Amino acid sequence: MKFTQVIYSFLRSGIDIRAPKSALPTIILTMMLTVIANPTSAADLRAAIEDDYASNLEGLFKHLHQNPELSFREFETSKRLASELRNLGITVTENVGGTGIVGMLQNGNGPMVMVRADMDGLPITEDSGLAYASKKTQEDINGERLPVMHACGHDVHMTSLIGTARQLVNTLDQWQGTVMFIGQPAEERIGGAKAMIEDNLYERFGVPDYALAFHVAAGKEAGTVSVPKALAYSSSDSVDITVYGIGAHGASPHAGKDPILIASQIVVALQTVVSREISPLEPGVITVGSFHGGSKHNIIPDRVKLQLTVRSNDEMVRQTLLSAIERIATGVAITAGLPESLYPKVDLSIESTPPTHNNSALAHRVEAAIVDVLGEDKVVPQTQKGMGAEDFAYFLVTEHEVPGAYFSVGGTPLEELKAAKKSGAQLPSHHSPYFKVEPEPAITTGTLAMTSAVLDLLAKD
Repeated sequence: MKFTQVIYSFLRSGIDIRAPKSALPTIILTMMLTVIANPTSAADLRAAIEDDYASNLEGLFKHLHQNPELSFREFETSKRLASELRNLGITVTENVGGTGIVGMLQNGNGPMVMVRADMDGLPITEDSGLAYASKKTQEDINGERLPVMHACGHDVHMTSLIGTARQLVNTLDQWQGTVMFIGQPAEERIGGAKAMIEDNLYERFGVPDYALAFHVAAGKEAGTVSVPKALAYSSSDSVDITVYGIGAHGASPHAGKDPILIASQIVVALQTVVSREISPLEPGVITVGSFHGGSKHNIIPDRVKLQLTVRSNDEMVRQTLLSAIERIATGVAITAGLPESLYPKVDLSIESTPPTHNNSALAHRVEAAIVDVLGEDKVVPQTQKGMGAEDFAYFLVTEHEVPGAYFSVGGTPLEELKAAKKSGAQLPSHHSPYFKVEPEPAITTGTLAMTSAVLDLLAKD
């Protein structure tokens, strides 16, 4: 309890601060004893988290890092998280939306706060040089055996989730309400949050009043936190286009309709959408990441497959981009003289998510709570440097319109950042086989920030 909170409590209890001077020492002593009896200072909380890291969280992190699992295949990971939560007395339900878990910690009447961590790794062979590097392989949902690595920091997120749960269990006298702990599958395939919602998450466990999550950031100074006040992540849509044609001999192109040429014209035409159909003040991306067609030098195939990723920061822009893709694909086919039966087939993949927008009021409140424990110098502005996406949006954009706050936590020591800047070296990014963060400051800072935010949102009157 902060000293100001103590004073406020005394005011509410009816103590007259205009009491005679002779009574003031007694009042002040009582206040001091109250503070001592309720050790909730930033220093106390930080010390408790650091002790927990040394005794528990470090080992958990290394285990999770060494044993990553692919999207919708997080069998052992979810079991471990469920066990960790149950050991704290938290009620856990498994297999929500596939491998997802839900832990419910109820502590009297009050709001409900969701705390979410994603669980899946990536199909990457780790080359980080860490002593605890992953050597795991696993069959994905399609039955293909692939290497697996936590190359996006989800091991940090899960470890901090458990750290936050432990601190909240240890401070039950300081808050009231309910915390919903989410272990989410398949964030990397941006399908896990949607799967949990479609498995009636809110109907079964209740609608949270607030939803919180964070992402560890390589390239951001360890020990720092950024809380966006509006946009946190862009939308992402995976689009598959099958371009049809009429096969022929390569020596007789006039005898067919070349889908490679048609697909090439589609690729070029798509590059005009952002530059000519979207306001220059609104960002957007259409990237063709895969172009597959044909099997031999002298054979004109009858089809080509394109794979696209589409990004935006606004739902209206998103819909403009998606509709333009289908219009252009069809238009090019018409120009090529294809019959309607051979118009391209445009499919929107299930790997799609709307943009993640933070609730401004909630973001400001969360930031203030984090400033209280970290200091103003450790809470830095968020600058969008790319159009990464996050399916956390599915927990927010429902019929219930849940207010959300998604923040980032630095994971790279300042000395490494300075050295890289001086040498001009590029630090390993997310989704790189060389990806790594400094676990202790990342985990302890993430846990401290998240715990403080929850304690503020569920603070007793």
